[in-house]
Amino acid sequence: MGILNRYIAKTWLRLLMLCLSGFVGIYLVIDLIEKIPRFMRAGGVAGDMLQYFVLKLPEMISRTATFSILMATLLTLGVLSRDSEIIAMRSCGISLLKISLPMLILGLLASILLLINSELLLPYSYARTEMIENVKIKKKGDRIAFKRNNIWFRSQSMILQARLFEPKTRTLSGVVVWSVDGSMNPVSRIDADTAVYREGRWVLNSTNTRSFQTGAGYSTQAAQAMSLDLDLKVDDLKVLDKDADNMSIFTLKEYAENLRRGGYQAHSYLTLMHTKIASPFAALIMVLLGIPFALRNSRSGGIAMGIGTSIGIGFAYFIVNAVLLSYGRSGVLTPIVAAWGANFLFMLSGIWLSMSVKG
Repeated sequence: MGILNRYIAKTWLRLLMLCLSGFVGIYLVIDLIEKIPRFMRAGGVAGDMLQYFVLKLPEMISRTATFSILMATLLTLGVLSRDSEIIAMRSCGISLLKISLPMLILGLLASILLLINSELLLPYSYARTEMIENVKIKKKGDRIAFKRNNIWFRSQSMILQARLFEPKTRTLSGVVVWSVDGSMNPVSRIDADTAVYREGRWVLNSTNTRSFQTGAGYSTQAAQAMSLDLDLKVDDLKVLDKDADNMSIFTLKEYAENLRRGGYQAHSYLTLMHTKIASPFAALIMVLLGIPFALRNSRSGGIAMGIGTSIGIGFAYFIVNAVLLSYGRSGVLTPIVAAWGANFLFMLSGIWLSMSVKG
């Protein structure tokens, strides 16, 4: 790497660290203001709270890195333009591609690091923070489990298993409820197609009850619907549904395949799986898009222009990506199109803008 490339790379990295630390700091302060009072009311220990926020750092970095990279790119070129350094480079015969190449390479490396963070660090850190918050701080215990293809819940003498929870309709699908005695011997089993939460109770639909308290074998009884007293709240299941955002790619893939084999729709999880791959590469797209925006305003660039432009681009990307993902989760678009659509559109925009910059 030549002197010029090292100079541009160092400038970009320095501004990236400044932007990233600033956004992570803001994220951390907001999280502290929101959660510290609740943790203290729950009787949380200072050590547990400190560990919680340290383990939140991979999530904070993943959420702020893309915007930080975009702003760092715009600020780097804005500062170089303001100091007439880009004009000096161009007068020496250095092309825009060579000027941009160090930032593009660093953007690609940042995307790979974000992908590694999403796949390896985030699932572990999220599981640890949930355990610290619910078990160590709030003393809730661990009665609910969400493991790949099943939801399990135990309430006194009943054990519930479900294949899927839909937050919008508040419905569990593929439900099995076991009743057991004090020695954990099965007393009865209820199979139901769905269980819907209504007025503080779970209503099971299309049920088939098997009782094992007969003299020999078991007796069966079918019903269209029956209510069940179960100490399971919808809010708890909504929290479990959010866990999918922090699953690894392979876990989401396995979960979606198990749902499809069971006859359930898996659009949401397949879209999320492809999003886990596509989102880190938004960092490279932001570099590609930020370069022509900065170079088109080579003399009027600088900090103010960089910040304003990055906010506009970041907001536009967020809106387009959110719309496409919503279509993907509902099945209107295929998961691949929904997850990669925003990256593809903004990449084409970046290429077109780059071609329109006077070489």
